[in-house]
Amino acid sequence: MVLTAGECMMSLREKVALVTGASRGIGAATAHKLAARGAVVAVAYKENQSGAEKVVSAIRASGGTAAAFQVAIEDDASVQQLLADVVKAFGRIDILVNNAGVAGTRSFGEIDFPFFARLFHSNVWGTIQLTQQAVPHFPESGGRIVNLSSQRAFSPRDGTGVYAASKAAISTLTQAFAIELGSRNITVNAVAPAVTDTDMTAKMPAEKKAGYAALTPLKRLAEPDDIADVVAFLASDDARWITGRTILADGGLT
Repeated sequence: MVLTAGECMMSLREKVALVTGASRGIGAATAHKLAARGAVVAVAYKENQSGAEKVVSAIRASGGTAAAFQVAIEDDASVQQLLADVVKAFGRIDILVNNAGVAGTRSFGEIDFPFFARLFHSNVWGTIQLTQQAVPHFPESGGRIVNLSSQRAFSPRDGTGVYAASKAAISTLTQAFAIELGSRNITVNAVAPAVTDTDMTAKMPAEKKAGYAALTPLKRLAEPDDIADVVAFLASDDARWITGRTILADGGLT
């Protein structure tokens, strides 16, 4: 069966997607992408309410359905409240995109426990906690979980060792959870971007950005939409036979 262009764009029709860290950058682009393909989107944010509301307003203006929800993924009570609110609003969860997380750099010899704990608590425990609590709200027919890893998990440099290790943990958990959730017809995959041109990299010196761009065969940094397209693919039925994988979306850098 060949789908028309319109049918392809609506391949997520009536699916409910929860995207964390969706007020900006890759998360916002992912929320827009999933909505454009027909999904109802729960736009989760931690602090940037205005950004989240802007994403919701744009989705609604395009004819989609979305709502904003606040959450601190590291906090058990906050995650419980988020999921209760999303299920109350939309009935279930079909797609979970674990995009929220934090970054940071510390060179060897400068790493302390608070720095380590902040990155692992948010990036690793936050993903574990939200995933474990969200899965009971998936339908019996299954669903999709997409985690955000990083190219740095494969190539740590410039003081990114702890951050890279936290993202390597995400890739390992992705494979482990895929094995455990396969019997429920839930696929679990991850996307590993390299440096992406978002507001989080806005303070990066221009020469450093140019250096990263020069290292890729495509000679540019990723845009949020480049990564969101891969997430949307993994969230769709087109990726039904892919699970436990981390997809490097790094423009050939690695």
